[in-house]
Amino acid sequence: MKTSIPESSSLNAARREADLTHLESSPEVDVLVVGGGVTGTGVALDAAARGLTTVLVERDDLAFGTSRWSSKLVHGGLRYLAKGQLGIAYESARERDTIMRVTAPHLVRPLPMVIPVHRHTGVGRAILSRGGVSMGDLLRRAAGTPRGILPPPRNLNARQTLRLLPTVEPRDLVGGVLSFDGQLVDDARFVVALARTAAREGARVITRCSAENLTPDGAVLRDENTGRLIPLRPRAVVNATGVYANTLDPGVRLSPSRGTHLVLDGAALGRPQAALTVPVPGSLSRFVFALPQPDGRVFAGLTDDPLEGPVPRVPHAPEEDVDTLLSQFNRVLDTHLTRADVLGTFAGLRPLLYGEGESAGLSREHAVVVAPNGTTTVVGGKLTTYRAMAEEAVDAAVAAHRLPAGPCRTRDLPLVGAASAEDLADIDAPDAFVARYGAEAPAVAAEAEEDPSLLQPVVRGLTGAELRFGVRHEGALDVDDLLDRRSRVGLVPDERAKAEAAAAEALQALR
Repeated sequence: MKTSIPESSSLNAARREADLTHLESSPEVDVLVVGGGVTGTGVALDAAARGLTTVLVERDDLAFGTSRWSSKLVHGGLRYLAKGQLGIAYESARERDTIMRVTAPHLVRPLPMVIPVHRHTGVGRAILSRGGVSMGDLLRRAAGTPRGILPPPRNLNARQTLRLLPTVEPRDLVGGVLSFDGQLVDDARFVVALARTAAREGARVITRCSAENLTPDGAVLRDENTGRLIPLRPRAVVNATGVYANTLDPGVRLSPSRGTHLVLDGAALGRPQAALTVPVPGSLSRFVFALPQPDGRVFAGLTDDPLEGPVPRVPHAPEEDVDTLLSQFNRVLDTHLTRADVLGTFAGLRPLLYGEGESAGLSREHAVVVAPNGTTTVVGGKLTTYRAMAEEAVDAAVAAHRLPAGPCRTRDLPLVGAASAEDLADIDAPDAFVARYGAEAPAVAAEAEEDPSLLQPVVRGLTGAELRFGVRHEGALDVDDLLDRRSRVGLVPDERAKAEAAAAEALQALR
């Protein structure tokens, strides 16, 4: 099964320049989307798929902000059940089903998740955990997700628990509660797939480009690479800038929170075969997770603390967050994690809607509002429900500005690379490429046709062929784009340093 990449879905420096030049001569468009995270790219795809002329601008790179700092989970809404938020819980399960079965089955895997149960845990906590995952399974069935994609939960004995989680404290271990959720191969790659699918549908997706002077009469785009200004006359503007939403719409009130993750070598946890799930003392709905990744790493997180002070462009994980997470996991481990086990850290900012109290208690629901100047702002929510948020935002913009739009198509619209598990099994390409690129894996391998050495690892989980594919088709414009977002090498500083020369070579070879 050989796959070529349609030119319409390829993002690169040449297409970026052509799109900017086109807008200089043809400034009238239906929709301008500001923000290149999962929500913004989802909005651009929705609008373009309805037949609207659409431009998306992002001042940095795709998935530069919150969207690349998630836990890489496609949640079924279990934690919202504990808070009685049935509506958002069902929405999560329904959107998870759409992602796993239609839009991106190639980028999501069923992830086993285990809550270990010790005698000191208490019977009440054990019953509560089992009851919670059973309710989550009811959501799965209500959303129509087959057992073959997400198996139902079950109880484990102590031996079964240790087989999946080898470093859990064996003393007084009664067993575990096993459930399943969706895990993204990579959240940033998911955003890139959304952006490329939007481009395939006709959207102009332009990174390193900011929107300035938004008024009811238009906007000015600024090319961040050259400084040139391009007046634009959109009929509607959608603000999808996440934690920066109030800079475009001062009427939006946010309470951003910081979520920190640790990057561990899987060996530190005995190379777990499931996600370790640990309830946070004093809470019925909060957990920390140690999530095994396809490359053998483990992402362990996450904290949930209110952000103090100005919103940074790139948030950093404070040492107190690192200490907190290590202590939470060490409560249930036979081994003892230390700061030396931490290969890297990352922190993301959630654009939570303003409310009183601690950030962990704030709603994860989203809001779509139309400001007095006509700008439609979509904010809040989470990665799993991006599609529903985008649909609602485009509906609002279409109604407010009477745009000539067709019906929403995104529930049935696969992203680039999407294919069934059966079709993916027949693809003639390295397994690692199929896991990350789906049906486009042969095109990634084709980057090495003239130089087979490009199939050799540059560092763990990254080849020269992938670097070139990122430049040619995925809109990577510099080394940071390649190492921090098209791949996740940048999460481990030592490996990033080793890969910089190869990334620079890929950019130079395709200029």
